[in-house]
Amino acid sequence: MASGRRISRSINVFDKYIQNTSSYLESGTPVTNGERLGLSESEVTEWLAFKDEWIPICLKYNDKTNSRTQSVINNLYAIIDRTISFDQDNHILDRIAASSKATIDDFGIFNINGGVLPKTTRSLPTSRISEPVTVTFQLLGGGDILIKCYSLSGKRASIYEGADCVQFLYQTGSTPPASADEDTLKLGLSTKGLFTLPLGPGSSGKNLYIYFRWFNTKHPELAGSWSALQITMIV
Repeated sequence: MASGRRISRSINVFDKYIQNTSSYLESGTPVTNGERLGLSESEVTEWLAFKDEWIPICLKYNDKTNSRTQSVINNLYAIIDRTISFDQDNHILDRIAASSKATIDDFGIFNINGGVLPKTTRSLPTSRISEPVTVTFQLLGGGDILIKCYSLSGKRASIYEGADCVQFLYQTGSTPPASADEDTLKLGLSTKGLFTLPLGPGSSGKNLYIYFRWFNTKHPELAGSWSALQITMIV
């Protein structure tokens, strides 16, 4: 995935990356950068935990004479691998790239749309995505909802060809949002057309209010328009 290439496996490069991004996520007032970019408190905490685990081991790595051993090197690569897996499993960098509140500074700090990403000779899209997202819901119980996303021409749930993910804005409760511009809506995305949205047992009996659009994380300016508001009961 592109997200993995955004995070270098070079020990020296990753050292600066994990420390800079961790400090950046915690910075900002009255809203931290992590919250502004749509990351949950637990996601930020886990990202910072990688940094806290990394620093003392990297200090041993930097002491070539006394403490740089193969075991130390292996431990550092293990932390890098777990950070990359955490990003890929939770789409951390993809969600930052997709955030309407992301800035050029954010992209620079997290190595999005540049840096080690390889250049491509493929033609670049130039038109906004006009394809609507068609969805079906399957209530799984325990607050989990299986969501299937289709394009107009698609017979199976899948990502539209001009996009690399489906983006969604959602909230739960009994009062629908006035529009997709409401600040109360949470941002999410899926790189698969079929995915489960876990809302938790505490959401049972409430409504899910959700908007969808096809999205290209490499070209966010070409995002499609938000769908009409979709509503389904949570069980």
